[in-house]
Amino acid sequence: MSKKLLWMPVDKPLRVKNQIASLAMSALKSNSFQAVAGDAMVSLYETRSLIALIGAIVAASAALLSLITSDSTEPLLLTLMAVLSMLGVFFLFGLAAGHIRIGARLPAPDIAAYVTDGSTEAMQLMRADGSLVWSNAIGSRLLGGAPLADISDIETALGGTPAVSEAMFRMMRAADAGQPHNETVPVHLASDALGPRETVGWVRLAVTPFTFPSGISSEAGPLVLWRISDVTAERAMQDQALSGLHATLSGYDSVPVGLAHIHEDGTLAHINRTLSAWLGFPEPAAAISRGLKLSDLVTSDGAELLMAMGRNGEPSAQSCELDLIREDGCLVPVRIISQASPGVASGLILAAVERETDELEEADAEIAGARFQRFFRSAPLGIATIGRDGRIVSANTAFSRMIVDGTGAKAKPALDILTRTVDADTRAAIAAGLEKAAAGQGNVQPVEITAGPKSEYTRRLYMSPLTHARNAPEAAILYVIDVTEQKALEARYAQSQKMEAVGKLAGFVAHDFNNMLTAIIGFSDFLLHTHRPGDPAHSDIVHIKSSANRAAALVGKLLALARQQTLLVEPLQLGEVMTDLAPLLKRSIGERIELKVNSGRDLWYCRTDKLQLEQAVINLAVNARDAMPEGGRLSIRTRNVAERETQKLAKEGMTPGEYVLIEVEDTGSGIPPAVLEKIFEPFFTTKAPGKGTGLGLATVYGIVKQTGGFIYPESEVGKGTTFRIYLPRYHLDHKDEAAMAERQTASEEVKKVDLTGTGRVLLVEDEEVVRSFAVRALKRQGYEVLEAEDGLAALEVMKECGGEVDIVVSDVVMPGMDGPTMLKELRKTNPDLKIIFVSGYPNEAFQQALGEETFAFLPKPFSLPQLAAKVKEQLGR
Repeated sequence: MSKKLLWMPVDKPLRVKNQIASLAMSALKSNSFQAVAGDAMVSLYETRSLIALIGAIVAASAALLSLITSDSTEPLLLTLMAVLSMLGVFFLFGLAAGHIRIGARLPAPDIAAYVTDGSTEAMQLMRADGSLVWSNAIGSRLLGGAPLADISDIETALGGTPAVSEAMFRMMRAADAGQPHNETVPVHLASDALGPRETVGWVRLAVTPFTFPSGISSEAGPLVLWRISDVTAERAMQDQALSGLHATLSGYDSVPVGLAHIHEDGTLAHINRTLSAWLGFPEPAAAISRGLKLSDLVTSDGAELLMAMGRNGEPSAQSCELDLIREDGCLVPVRIISQASPGVASGLILAAVERETDELEEADAEIAGARFQRFFRSAPLGIATIGRDGRIVSANTAFSRMIVDGTGAKAKPALDILTRTVDADTRAAIAAGLEKAAAGQGNVQPVEITAGPKSEYTRRLYMSPLTHARNAPEAAILYVIDVTEQKALEARYAQSQKMEAVGKLAGFVAHDFNNMLTAIIGFSDFLLHTHRPGDPAHSDIVHIKSSANRAAALVGKLLALARQQTLLVEPLQLGEVMTDLAPLLKRSIGERIELKVNSGRDLWYCRTDKLQLEQAVINLAVNARDAMPEGGRLSIRTRNVAERETQKLAKEGMTPGEYVLIEVEDTGSGIPPAVLEKIFEPFFTTKAPGKGTGLGLATVYGIVKQTGGFIYPESEVGKGTTFRIYLPRYHLDHKDEAAMAERQTASEEVKKVDLTGTGRVLLVEDEEVVRSFAVRALKRQGYEVLEAEDGLAALEVMKECGGEVDIVVSDVVMPGMDGPTMLKELRKTNPDLKIIFVSGYPNEAFQQALGEETFAFLPKPFSLPQLAAKVKEQLGR
């Protein structure tokens, strides 16, 4: 009786999730997929019939001619020839057009069906919802199973074991993601010849996204091709090959060579007794049962190297020297010879041989020793070896320089030398590491130590065992790397992150605070107009407004710190700026301090906010004044800085390029190093309580950074401090020159402005108290004011008034529709509409959203005269 193999359905509790998904997908089935397969060719049978018909006509004509008398032959012959000519013409046209083919050719669909039905793989084309579109002959039966309807039938036909269910789940996830995937899984088989007994077979499942040629689409949507093949025989061959390989390796248990077989995934498949003993396992089975990987037996770099050799599949053996990791952590130096597994037994075969330095011939050892000494002495990192007694055996020059300040280290206890300037915890960590390394154990964690007369340097210490020779005087080796600059960079990065976090918080606070200050200052202006100086309440109102203005200045510092203030940038020539600023600086620092301003020749332009830059210099000057209570000298210098000079500051974070430099130098008391590290931190101050806010230098830092510049302090206690501000060079264009000429003309025509005016103003502000003040202020100056609480309301107001508005005054950040979006909508119907944006702080997103739109800006908080002046200025343009 022939054997017929069937996949037997069994209990499948783990298949529930897949069948639920299948039922859900089946509910989403679309209309049946209509595949129209057409070929205009005539079948082989039809072609032969047509040729036979033509032959019969010719034969009948010949027979007829033989019966006709010679008198009538000529007309009849001419008629017959005409008929045959017409048939020949039709035949030629049919042959040329492809309607008639001579030869045994199958249509393309028949060829495809012949190929797929003859395949040993079951093939199914599925829709995205899991329903069946097409299947080849073996796929329809699935090797004896019931006809397929959807994807759940595949799992049912394969038996639904836990392994099958889990594999199907992964395959379906890959199909949903449109990714190819394949797995080999065991299935339960039944044999008609053997009765009800079950055996285990293997099938390979594969899913591939089915793509159509360009320009062709399917009514069924995305399709997935499932392929199922029986690989039981192939798997049996692999198992047989592995068994034979392991049996062969087991025959070498007693040889002094470690042997192992590694699977393709890196897991340990077999190990002989010699290698298991080297690794510290009593029996080979103990190592295999642990599920060890190659990375557990050798260092990670060595494991990657060996696996790469196996993946390359080189038939020739390759060797390298590595250290094996024992169960107790000690290292065993070996030379490993690796080769890809032969035949179907995939993986890697390893042979390990212990290596000793005395295996080298004397001449080779002498040459190697001389070469090592050259490397040892000239290495840029510190290297030293220690003996089993913990004393230093040898040390190179770099080690002596970095650890013992250039003095000799030989024969001294390593622990004492390394721990002279460290705390108790670090000393304990170094002692444990030295002990572990001297005992031949690997994986010793590096330790950071301080060095130098003032512990100003940071070194990273690595400790490793030396296992190349059992009787050598050296037991461990030390490596020392200078990480002082790295730690400094990490500290500066952490400081910048902290400054950024504090700055963002300050920006959020400042935004809401400015709205409140706008109302306080505005309504104070109203009260001052109704109370004369002799009124008892007048002085109180003045104090309220003065306090609000001081609060506004503090908020301005917060915004500078947050780098979120709006900078009115313009091209500046710093020599002129410093010269104009000198009188104000002189008044700020007092008469006891000498002020010297020295500007370089032919200074380049830079592009920044003039007022903010002046504020930064004033803050530095005031700090210098406080550092010179007994008097001194304050020098301010400006000059150009070429790109070559800035390259040495690249390690400090500066981008090399051309800059304009401002140096502010004093002869004060100087700043201690511990304080110098924190001077740019917000709210950090060394002044007495009530004498400073701690935002002066933080504000300077924010202004410089927002401009795209860099600031670096340098100080020496008792001699003074120098701040260097680098601002990027700016190249003028024609627009800049025209704008500068316009500003110069405007400054020459400055005169007292009448703040009253006429016109219709649309005021858009979501804060009711600010809107109330602004409406009253503008109406008081003679304007007709329409108001809206957000951008959407403003569009409605514009629609109601027919767009008859002269200017719009709007907040930037509002609920619903913000200011920039509103502006774009308004200018669709009124492209020349004038607008003034007011905001506590417009962020970068606001500036980017406006793009090339033209607008005016009035920062919050603003007073009544400032609002009126800005509106009249824009209406007069």
